[in-house]
Amino acid sequence: MRDMVEIGPGKIAQRGWRLQDVALAPGRRTRDIDDVSTEWQMDAYRFEIPAVAHPSDATMSPATAIELGRLGGLGVLNGEGLWCRYTDPTPLLKELATLSPETATARLQQMYAEAVKPELISERIAEIRDAGVTVAVRLSPQHTQTYSEAVLNAGVDLLVIQGTIVSAEHVSSTDGALNLKQFIADLDVPVVAGGCTNYKTALHLMRTGAAGVIVGVGADDWSTTDSVLGIDVPMASAVAEAAAARRDYLDETGGRYVHLIADGGITTSGAIAKAIACGADATMLGAALADAEEAPASGAWWHSAASHPKLPRGHYRPAPVETEHVTDMESLLYGPSEVPDGSQNLFGGLRRSMAKCGYTTVKEFQRAGITLLR
Repeated sequence: MRDMVEIGPGKIAQRGWRLQDVALAPGRRTRDIDDVSTEWQMDAYRFEIPAVAHPSDATMSPATAIELGRLGGLGVLNGEGLWCRYTDPTPLLKELATLSPETATARLQQMYAEAVKPELISERIAEIRDAGVTVAVRLSPQHTQTYSEAVLNAGVDLLVIQGTIVSAEHVSSTDGALNLKQFIADLDVPVVAGGCTNYKTALHLMRTGAAGVIVGVGADDWSTTDSVLGIDVPMASAVAEAAAARRDYLDETGGRYVHLIADGGITTSGAIAKAIACGADATMLGAALADAEEAPASGAWWHSAASHPKLPRGHYRPAPVETEHVTDMESLLYGPSEVPDGSQNLFGGLRRSMAKCGYTTVKEFQRAGITLLR
């Protein structure tokens, strides 16, 4: 039964739990770590690790999308990002790595004021495709109909429609609203859509025909969605609700499985493990990948919504000082780790967590026991 609290006469609130509020509860069996597999598959596309990149220009260039794909994850290029607005955004990214938090938002807004160029979308997709990895491109719900033709014609493998909050039913008094169900039905490529934060929205998104649903609002220490919009749904609860919706949708459809991708504040191997134990199939990594040596912004981090022209929702995280050690993406994902806080060897940590709890596959690990800490 859901935990409901009366916060005042006639106003009921649902209690929610963050990943920090829960922990794994090992059972009677452990496994040898060499018997553990972190593989997962969505539609026809198989991945070695349950890692999906947050489509921020701070982390995802064509080169880093290729590198993450080579390492077994899924890179997602922002189809409305700098790489699809400028022929060579490298000087801009170098500049962004040197900004102060006080001046960063205005400069981000200036850079992203440049128009998206469909021909650049095609060029970036071709570059990633030529490398032989799975090609995924993100579009915002507002601009999906504008740029989807360029994305699809270029040969994308997975289309990601991602906003802060995405619903299957967008009500508008003007024409042109995106009807996800109709849009997806007309496509030959799988679609991942989100974010969503509750059972009902997750179920409705699944009914659109989406192959995957992003769960969460991408909130981390640098997100300002809470202070700007008042929206903040704890990740553990959001994933658990979406997982319940998936179970009901499986029954409703006679076995159609929709993958859940947890997005929000996942920066350690322990957080990855807890998100999967709550029901996720994969996790979306943002600031964690910004720490990789290959990151195009040299360690600086910002959310896609941080450059919104009218209502930015995200603080700029400066690049680390030159004296700080930076690890490469392979070590970040697979180790060895040089720190004891779980921020490196992310998927080595996940494998060991799965082994300690007695599970050998990601899907099995979704059944792991959870204990409430507070």
